[in-house]
Amino acid sequence: MGRTKLSAMPPNPLKRLLIAQVRKTFNDAAKGETPVIRQPDGLFGPQSVCWRVHGDVVTMMVGGVAALLLQMLHPAVLAGVWDHSAFRQDMLGRLRRTARFIAVTGYDSRAAAEAAIAKVREVHTRVKGTLPDGTPYAADDPHLLAWVHVTEAVCFLDAWIRYAEPRMSTADQERYFAEFAIIAEALGADPIPRSRAEAEALILSMRGELVADARTREVARLVLAQPAPSLAMKPFQAMVFGAAVDLLPDWARAMHGLSGAGVATPVIRTGTAGMASAFRWAFR
Repeated sequence: MGRTKLSAMPPNPLKRLLIAQVRKTFNDAAKGETPVIRQPDGLFGPQSVCWRVHGDVVTMMVGGVAALLLQMLHPAVLAGVWDHSAFRQDMLGRLRRTARFIAVTGYDSRAAAEAAIAKVREVHTRVKGTLPDGTPYAADDPHLLAWVHVTEAVCFLDAWIRYAEPRMSTADQERYFAEFAIIAEALGADPIPRSRAEAEALILSMRGELVADARTREVARLVLAQPAPSLAMKPFQAMVFGAAVDLLPDWARAMHGLSGAGVATPVIRTGTAGMASAFRWAFR
C-alpha cells in the first residue's frame, strides 16, 4: 500500500476523502508516520507481481483479515499474540504495524526493507512461552513462520483475484508465490512455498496442528467486533470483514464457528468489488 512520489491530494472531493481516510487509518500520526513512497530499488520493483497485488487497499485488507483468522487457528501462533501483544487493547495498532511491514518490504528501498525485516526478526527472538498443555513455543520457529507466511500469501492473492483481477494468469500467480517467498526466506521460514501447489500442500499438511478453542474464538470475536477507526470507515470495515470471512475456506469457517454469508454472499462480493474499484480510482 505504497504511494508514488507525485501523490499530492487530487482536486476531486471524493478522491480527497477516500485518500485521507486510508492515510489516517494506516499511518499513526502520533508517531509521525507518513505513507511509504515507492522506490524502484527495493526487493521487488515496478514490474513485479507483488507490486501489483500488495498495492491495492481493499483486497489487502480483505486478505489480511482472512489471513489473521487462519493464523490464529495454530495454537502456538495464537499464544505468541495472546501472551506478548497488546492486540486486545490496540487492534488497530497491530493491523497498522502489519500493513506498514508489507508496505515497507514491498515498496521502500532495499535498505529500508532489510531494516524492517531485521527488526521483526529481533522481536521474534523475544517472543517465547509455553502453551496451556505445557508445549514450548517460539515466534522464530521456522515452522510457525511458514504458517504465517503461507496464510498471508494465499489470502492476499485470492482476495486480489476475487476483487481485482479474476482472469489473472496462472503464470502470474506462480510468480507471486515465488516473489513473496523472498520475505519468508529473509524472516527464517521453512518450508517456503514457491508455487500455488506448494502453498496448498503446506496448508493441508498443517491442518492437523490447528485448534479452535475458547481463546481462538475470543480473538476472532475481538477482530471481527472491533470498532471502526472512524464513523466514515464503519461501512467500509463491515464490508471488508464480511468479505474476509467469505474468503476463508469452508473448514476454517467451521472451526471458528462462523457461518458463510449465505444468500447475502452476492451482496458482499458485489459491494466489496465496487468499493475496491472506488479506492483504486481514488489512488489512480
